[in-house]
Amino acid sequence: QVQLVESGGGLVQPGGSLRLSCAASGIIVSINPVGWYRQAPEKERELVANIYSSGRINYKDSVKGRFAISRDNAKNTVYLQMNSLIPEDTAVYYCYVRGTWGKGTLVTVSS
Repeated sequence: QVQLVESGGGLVQPGGSLRLSCAASGIIVSINPVGWYRQAPEKERELVANIYSSGRINYKDSVKGRFAISRDNAKNTVYLQMNSLIPEDTAVYYCYVRGTWGKGTLVTVSS
């Protein structure tokens, strides 16, 4: 019933930007905590950013000042704006809400 669809990944040069989207159905993002996670090759999946219904936001230290999580309640969509990208940001990025994962979108940062 719950479905999360990520989009916006791709190949970018170091220093570039991408905006990821998580379009949700069957669940209301404005009243649930939503997280962006990522998993690099041979690495564990890790939390990148989390937004709560109150508006409280948390970020992984290495992305602070570069990434911004936000939501558009009318579109029931959560975004991750990624600026000043570095090769270490390369990973599959996943959206998570209330026990459901999206399928992920691949971000590759390379020159």
